[in-house]
Amino acid sequence: MKTRSSGRGGGEPRRRLRNAAVMALMLSSLVALSLIRARFSPIASDGGEALKLKADESKLVVTTNHAVVNNESGDSSSSSSSAAAEEEEEVAAPAKPTAAGGGGGAKPVCYETSRRSDTCEAAGDVRVVGGSQTVYADTLDREWKTKPYCRKHDAFALSHVKEWTLRPLPSGDGDGAAAPRCTTNSTATAFVLSTGGFTGNPFHDYTDVLIPAFITAHRFAGEVQFLVSSYKSWWMNKYIQIFQQMSRHDVVDVDADGDEVRCYRSVVVGPEFHRELGVDPTKTPSGYSVLDFRKMLRGAFGLDRATATPSGDRWDIRRRPRLLIISRRPSRGRAFMNERAMADMAASLGFDVRVGEPDASTDTSKFARLVNSCDVMVGVHGAGLTNMVFLPAGAVLVQVVPYGKLEWLARNTFAEPSSAMEIHYLEYAVQLDETTLSEQYPADHPVLRDPMAIHKQGWEALKTTYLDKQNVRPHLGRLKNTFLQALKLLPHDKETMN
Repeated sequence: MKTRSSGRGGGEPRRRLRNAAVMALMLSSLVALSLIRARFSPIASDGGEALKLKADESKLVVTTNHAVVNNESGDSSSSSSSAAAEEEEEVAAPAKPTAAGGGGGAKPVCYETSRRSDTCEAAGDVRVVGGSQTVYADTLDREWKTKPYCRKHDAFALSHVKEWTLRPLPSGDGDGAAAPRCTTNSTATAFVLSTGGFTGNPFHDYTDVLIPAFITAHRFAGEVQFLVSSYKSWWMNKYIQIFQQMSRHDVVDVDADGDEVRCYRSVVVGPEFHRELGVDPTKTPSGYSVLDFRKMLRGAFGLDRATATPSGDRWDIRRRPRLLIISRRPSRGRAFMNERAMADMAASLGFDVRVGEPDASTDTSKFARLVNSCDVMVGVHGAGLTNMVFLPAGAVLVQVVPYGKLEWLARNTFAEPSSAMEIHYLEYAVQLDETTLSEQYPADHPVLRDPMAIHKQGWEALKTTYLDKQNVRPHLGRLKNTFLQALKLLPHDKETMN
């Protein structure tokens, strides 16, 4: 078999070099074959960039020595498994960019902090024009666009989030546009985030906004100013104490700025997401975690109990463990149909029982103090269980999982976060004879007989059937055993144990 190599002829071949030439040609052909087979491997460009194709070729990630930017137009599937999501994060997660003026002269850019979030950072002469959702910085050499909300995979959520653009600061040389003139100046770091998306639902308030805001802002030790896009005054009033703990500066409704130009030395656009209701300490600058977030909440709302107090003699009202039942109206679904009987049973075990129904009008501070006073909190899967963030360490969360093979949902949303919060977790799975669905459908209906068939119809079918239309009536005997287990998990003082 003969192999040719272009550009290696030229002149009369010499007999004494023939063997060497053959070997060189063979090596050249092997190199060429390797390049053809590796055509999807990283290819260096003039700017030091490399293109990397994931195993899923529908997603293109551009990797530079500064950042990773997802150029995919959007992920229409919001029901991907958590395992797939974690795998994607492992493939795409980049090193964070070096700040402007740092080693190697790296420029600040946008980068992917997780499957759920992109974050942009710039330093230098930074000017924010909120009326047009634009950030100018003299250290940028190209334009970047992002939506500062931690659900970039969810097109519906992002449809309620305004897009922000980061642009190079105009120099004003020649016929070029002049840089916008500063109307206010600050030495704090500007932090642009959105309260659009799914805010208003407590689970999303904390998972999509508040915890990511903490992850991103904590390193600035209060020297950060929140510039809130898609601002909702009622929402901010609900959580203003939290923002005041994270920043020494006023919160700004930045979209309402009009032509005002706010000037800073640095800016962050978009919070960093780690996990549902959680913080990954291995990804934070100084190893801070969700425990630090919970400590911050105690300061924000004046919560007294960092840890659950010992439970002692069940008849001593001053020392009885307190149990909170998270209530829901039957019309909303996932309500306890025997709530009073549950409360009476818990009281017979020695609990000081309270019932609370948090909703959009609930005073957050007042309800946080109620939750913090409790040792056990029990509720059907839903946003109300997000109040676990206020429970003292060592307390117990009892999640009642509705009928319909929803254990995976319960695990991802509340079971897994509880451990990092140092909260004990118990689960009560509703059986067929404990759900009102058995009163709505015949016994052989797929809703009762084959829940996975409903799952395969998509999230909306699952949500409507098993979350919106289902109420529950737990067996008091089974639930009693769960409450007794919760009592055993609570700390006990030595005198009571003797």
